[in-house]
Amino acid sequence: MRYSQLRAFHYVALHGGFSRAARALNISQPSVSDQVRQLEQRHDVLLFTREARQVRMTTAGEALFRLTSEMFEVEERIGVLFDENRAALSGHLRIMADSAMHITDAIGRFRETNPEVFVTIRTGNTEDLLRRLRNYEAEIGVVGNSVSAPDLDSVDLGRTPILALVEKDYLPKSTRSLRFRDLGHSPLIYREKGSRTRAQVEDEAARLKIGLVASIEVEGREAMREVVASGAGIGFISEAEFGHDRRLRAIPFEDVDIGMSESLVTLSARRDVPLIRGFVKAVQRVLAESREDA
Repeated sequence: MRYSQLRAFHYVALHGGFSRAARALNISQPSVSDQVRQLEQRHDVLLFTREARQVRMTTAGEALFRLTSEMFEVEERIGVLFDENRAALSGHLRIMADSAMHITDAIGRFRETNPEVFVTIRTGNTEDLLRRLRNYEAEIGVVGNSVSAPDLDSVDLGRTPILALVEKDYLPKSTRSLRFRDLGHSPLIYREKGSRTRAQVEDEAARLKIGLVASIEVEGREAMREVVASGAGIGFISEAEFGHDRRLRAIPFEDVDIGMSESLVTLSARRDVPLIRGFVKAVQRVLAESREDA
């Protein structure tokens, strides 16, 4: 195989089409198509399915894309190593978070010193987040509770309690706390399976041998907030994720202590990627400063 063939394949996979890959590489589309065709023929494998104007990776293509992502990332790191005059970082930093509230200060700090970096933030549950990290679809993950795996590095971001979430007039205004053991008498709104908040609530109910059953299940935190705001029942949320929604109230539990220990996670194999290393350092500086102020 040739470097040019792998590069052509990688850019088609990255940009989702031969024309876009050609523009990114500044070469002709027939040249890109020919390079990919030669790679497929040489190794007797189909890397893309071509239907009308759509290009989709096959299973073999997806596996190769994971490897070429590593390959070209290492190439970039080598370039940075030899570029002694490079002061600020540039590029695209992709963050997947169950909640970005835990790292907003670090994002601001990081962007102050690296204004050429474009940051995107996507939300998702822990299962989706870890999948995207491992598929090289994100650089940074923020998850509820610690995640221990041999291929991951993590930074502890602190612990916050899980609260009941209700529409502001759902309960009497005099209500300052709730009993977790009494939740079985109310309609409950759960996040989708894979949500760490849901898992914590279910684990605590199992520990106390309480039969809690969801009346409504929703996909994503924002959907859960909207359903709760309609007055449909009681949801659950980490205190750090509550925000400033005037339609809602967050009420603590008086008889249990359940919480979310948020962690920043990255792939160990990518710890030396400049963007990742720089952002992790920004997070660590913010955490150190907050401890000093406490």
